[in-house]
Amino acid sequence: MAFAFHRWLISAALLTVVACSERKSAPTQLASPPAQAPDSATAVAPAPAAPAPAPIDTSDVQDVAAYLAGMPVKQASPLRTFTATPGWQRFAADADKSWTNYDATRTSKIEDWAKLELDSVRRTSPVVFYPFSGPDLLNAATVFPQSGTYVLVGLEPVGTVPGQASLESPKLYNAVKTSLWSVLNFSFFRTNSMAVDLKSLELDGSLPLILLFAARTHHQITSVKYLRISPEGQALPADSAQGNAKLVPGVEVAMRAADGHEQKVYYFSADLSDWKLGQTKGSILQYVRSLGPLTTYVKSATYLMHKPYFSQVRNLILERSRYVLQDDSGIAMKYFKPADWQFIHYGTYRRPIPMFAKHYQPALTAAYRDSVNKARPLPFGTGYNWRVNDSNLLLAKHRVEPAS
Repeated sequence: MAFAFHRWLISAALLTVVACSERKSAPTQLASPPAQAPDSATAVAPAPAAPAPAPIDTSDVQDVAAYLAGMPVKQASPLRTFTATPGWQRFAADADKSWTNYDATRTSKIEDWAKLELDSVRRTSPVVFYPFSGPDLLNAATVFPQSGTYVLVGLEPVGTVPGQASLESPKLYNAVKTSLWSVLNFSFFRTNSMAVDLKSLELDGSLPLILLFAARTHHQITSVKYLRISPEGQALPADSAQGNAKLVPGVEVAMRAADGHEQKVYYFSADLSDWKLGQTKGSILQYVRSLGPLTTYVKSATYLMHKPYFSQVRNLILERSRYVLQDDSGIAMKYFKPADWQFIHYGTYRRPIPMFAKHYQPALTAAYRDSVNKARPLPFGTGYNWRVNDSNLLLAKHRVEPAS
C-alpha cells in the first residue's frame, strides 16, 4: 500500500510548540474518560524550528478527514482498503453513535437557539476570533456557520495531516476517541490532557482534529497551508519564514460549506499571556487586529482573562469586537464599561466549580436576579457548569462600531 499513499504523505515533524506558564485546566469532578486517556499537567517544552511540511494533496486530505471522522471515503481512495477492516468499522460505528447523540442533544439545540437569538449577530460576523480554543472548530462552526473566517488560538501544537504510519497504527482509533471524549460529552477540551493526547504519533497536534470537525460539520476541504506569523503580524508561508523560532506557527484550512460558501479556518499555537506576547512582540494580536471588526467567542477559558497578566488579549477583544459571546470564564464583567456595551444574559449563573471558586462574580449574580432585564433561556449546556440549566452565556454588543 505504501506506493498508493505517496501523493499525500506529510512530514511527521512538528511545528514549533509554544510553552505556557499557566495552562488551561478542566474540572476535576468530571466522570473518568476511557482508561487509556492520560490527564497529565506536564508542560509542553518548546521544540526547535522544523523544516516546512511538504505540499499537501487536498483531495486526499478530505479522505483523511473523513477517515478520522469515521465517515466514508471516496471509492478510488487508497484508504478504502483500511475502511474495510473490522477495526475501522467498529470505530466508525462507535463514531456514528457518538455523533448522532451529540447532534441530537447539542447541535440541533444550539442551531435552533442561535437562529433565534443570534440572527443579526451571525449576519454581521465575518470574522470569529476564538482565543483559548484549542482545535474546537466544532463549536465555532455550529454557533457561527455563516462566518467567512475563524481564528482559533491555543497552546496545542499545530501538527500535520496524518500520514501512512499514523493511519495504519492500531492506536489511532483510541487516540481519536480519547481526544474527543470531553468535547463530545461536556463541550470543552481538557487542556492538560490535550497536551499529552496531541503529542503522539497518531495525533501530533490540533490540525487532525480540525480536519475531523470539518468533515463532521459537512465541509469539503479545499486547501491546507502551513503558516508563521511575522513580528509585524503578517501571516507568511511557513517555508518562507524559517530560522526564527519566535515566529508563531499556524495553519490555514480552506473549506467549502454544505451550502457552497467558502470559509477559512486559521489555527495558531500561541501563549496569550502578556509575558509570552512580549517575547513574540505581540505578533498574534497584531495579526488579529488587522482582520477588522471581530465577533469574539470564548468558553471554558479557565478565567485567564480575569487575571491582570492577560491584559493585552483582553484589551484587544474589548477594543476590536462588535460582539462578545462568552461564558463566565471569559472576560470578567468589571472590565466591560456599561457605557460602551449592551448585555443580554442567557441561562443560569451559578458559582464557578470549586477549582475556580475565587472567580465568582457578584455582579453576574446581580444581573441574573434583575427582574426587569431577565435572563433568557439557554436550552443546552456549555462551559464548566456543563449541564443544561446550570450554564450561562453573555452576549455583549459594542454600542459603537469598532474602527475598520
